[in-house]
Parts: sequence; structure tokens; C-alpha cells
Amino acid sequence: MRNLNLKSFIYLILAISGILWFSIATFSGLDLSKIYDFFRVLPKVVGIDLLLAAIFVKWGWKFRIFKGWLVPFPNLNGTWQGFIKTTWVNPKTGQSPPPIPAILTIKQSFSKISCVMRTTEMTSYSYSENFKLDSDSQIKQLSYSYTSKPLTTATDHSPPHEGSIVFEVIGDPIIKMKGQYWTARKTTGEAIMTFREKGLLDEYPDDLGDHHMGEMNK
Repeated sequence: MRNLNLKSFIYLILAISGILWFSIATFSGLDLSKIYDFFRVLPKVVGIDLLLAAIFVKWGWKFRIFKGWLVPFPNLNGTWQGFIKTTWVNPKTGQSPPPIPAILTIKQSFSKISCVMRTTEMTSYSYSENFKLDSDSQIKQLSYSYTSKPLTTATDHSPPHEGSIVFEVIGDPIIKMKGQYWTARKTTGEAIMTFREKGLLDEYPDDLGDHHMGEMNK
């Protein structure tokens, strides 16, 4: 993940350091034209810069004031809900199953992001996550590879597998994520998610209803 717009970051840190240098020297009665006084301020400026950096990495990057010009990636923290639509065709019926209700929980910090997709029959865990962002090309995407682990009762028709998904991040503020996925089982499909809540749900919620693929194979 590219965490910062480097040019903007350099300008910002120089501006903050300059203001700190002048302010500390003024309140301390120091003369910055003197080399000794100039370097006496240095430890305090560096210390405050590091403190501000720590606060920014922990919380500040989420503030909309930094969005775009300093922090290029969106804040997707929370639980998203929607459905998965597979292109797989049941050989017994000649039809694809109806959309599968699902939730996607995203835990994101300044430097890391993890995604967990849940349905009534499986849970998939992300790895190798990345944003692809290019305002000139109008690209705003989240992509990741994942490992899918079905319930024991579902392994007969849905074995564990690997896959990848690419989400288009839509809106500002973001209102939807629409993705295309493909798996090692040579299946493909799409997933559409809308924001549900800021909290991270630990399990599939009852209010989205059930969908059992096993019933489609009977």
C-alpha cells in the first residue's frame, strides 16, 4: 500500500518543523541567528515531530482533511453487506444459483488492511492486500487474494479454495464496492457491498437470511 503522497508529506513536515522551531525559540527567548541557540531547539522539534507522526499514524490519517492530498487511500473500516453472484451453472438444473447474501468486514490501519468475507456456509480471509489508485486514470480499487474455509457441513459441495477479488470503490464519501472475483476452482462471479456499520461483526448476521448451496445440488 502506498501510504503517503511523498511530496505533500515533505512540504508538510518542513512547514510544521519551521513553525515549531520559531515558536519554541520565541517562547524560550533564544536567538536563532546564533548557531548554539539554533541547535538547542533541534531535540525539542524532533521530539514533537515524532509525537505528531505517531498520532497521525494511529488516528489522524482517518480525518477527511488529509484525504487525497496527503493520504491517497480511502478509509474502509467497518462492516459491509451485500451479495455474491456466481457464474457457476448447476449441471443438474442448467441454472446459476440466486445471489448469496454476504458480509465483508474490513480492519484497516495506516499501514495494513485485512478483509474477511462471510456467508452462512463459508468464511474467507484475505492476504496480499493492495490499493490501486490513479486519479488521472479514474482508478480506485481494492484488491486482495484470499483463502476460503467452508463449514464442515458444506465441504462436499464447496471445498476449501484460494481466490482473488478486485473491488471498485465507488462514491465520495464511499457508498458502494463492486467487485469481480475468480477462484482456483475455475469459478468466477461478482460481489456488491454497501456500508452497514463501523463495528466489525464476528459472525454472519441473522437479518441477512440464509442461503445454502447444498440445497441447489439436490
